[in-house]
Amino acid sequence: MGKVVLGEATARQLAAFVLGAAAALTVVMLVQYRAPATGLSRTRTPGHFSGDQHHRPNGTIARALVHQALPVAGGPGRDDDHNLHRPANATAITKPNSTSALAAPTPSHLSSTHRRRQKGRKEEPAEFRGLAEAVARAATDDRTVIITCVNQAWAAPGSLLDLFLESFRIGDGTARLLPHVLVVAMDPGAHARCLAVHQHCYHYTIPGLNIDFAALKYFLSKDYLELVWSKLKLQRRILELGYGFLFTDVDIVWLRDPFKHVTAYADMTVSSDVYFGDPDNLGNFPNTGFFHVKPNARTIAMTKLWHGARGKYPGANEQPVFNMMKKRMVKKLGLRVQYLDPVYVGGFCRYGKDLGKIVTMHANCCVGIDNKIRDLKGVLDDWKNYTRLPHWEKHRAKWTVPGACIRAEKQA
Repeated sequence: MGKVVLGEATARQLAAFVLGAAAALTVVMLVQYRAPATGLSRTRTPGHFSGDQHHRPNGTIARALVHQALPVAGGPGRDDDHNLHRPANATAITKPNSTSALAAPTPSHLSSTHRRRQKGRKEEPAEFRGLAEAVARAATDDRTVIITCVNQAWAAPGSLLDLFLESFRIGDGTARLLPHVLVVAMDPGAHARCLAVHQHCYHYTIPGLNIDFAALKYFLSKDYLELVWSKLKLQRRILELGYGFLFTDVDIVWLRDPFKHVTAYADMTVSSDVYFGDPDNLGNFPNTGFFHVKPNARTIAMTKLWHGARGKYPGANEQPVFNMMKKRMVKKLGLRVQYLDPVYVGGFCRYGKDLGKIVTMHANCCVGIDNKIRDLKGVLDDWKNYTRLPHWEKHRAKWTVPGACIRAEKQA
């Protein structure tokens, strides 16, 4: 009887062992089978792209610092539409290489052409050959780029480009923005000079346009107008590639981070020569030498209408044309435009007296490159002196009057 009991016990143990082993083997097989789905696979999933491709997964607005404009990814008619009524004090600005608004996520309206563009670089227009790669190298992680344009006269040693780049190095929190500046050279000489002094340079050539962009261009001359209107075409192309941008004239010095003054609400945030105290007042006079634009269907349509209106206003540069069209574009496109207070984003036309607030200074209302250089050097000297002062003395600091530009303005 004892042997029978012992035999049954042994059989039970053996059966339990076999069942346990089978269960363990099943678990191992299930784990191995599930592993690719939990992140080990390199297969792309919808909304997951890398490198130079355009689209990202939908996400929430993030960025308490800016480039800059933070819409939720999703494309035209959606990027900010869920939040049309922003808080009165809402600013959205973030730091480069963070989840920020320095650049809006790529609009989904580009998705239909995404594969074609990625598949065929040969289809890239000759006018913009190499632009996508240049922008991708300079852009922040959230796809925003700072762009400025120069010709040989502006890029020469000791000229405006040197002052522009120096301001980033000595400004408060601006050095980290310098790797995201793309200098667009309009001629071979400017491109060569850019390559000698800066990390990201792009030579913009316009097939069939027989103009020497290297020489100094006089305001509103025929060549000058071709230069400024060409910049608008390039800006539109950057938007079409799915990048936001902050355009800055090269005769502007950066002393603090301007992205802290760009809101998530606006499609376009622009500096102003005449400011009536309300950033939403379309009666303010824009200065298109400094403006930020988010990439979406509204802004791409805006740049097309803006450039297309050139023929209606012969002899005018892009700034007054925008001023004449702005209300029409706001009504037709639903475009959201805001203006920057000159107390922070100033120029020689109008600027704040408090060096503790100034962000950028533009040598506008000034005739002649030599006068601009002389007075911008004075701005940088004032800034250096300000930064050396003990904090209890900084409130006493004042600007030096831009005398060369004022004298030139009176003589003009």
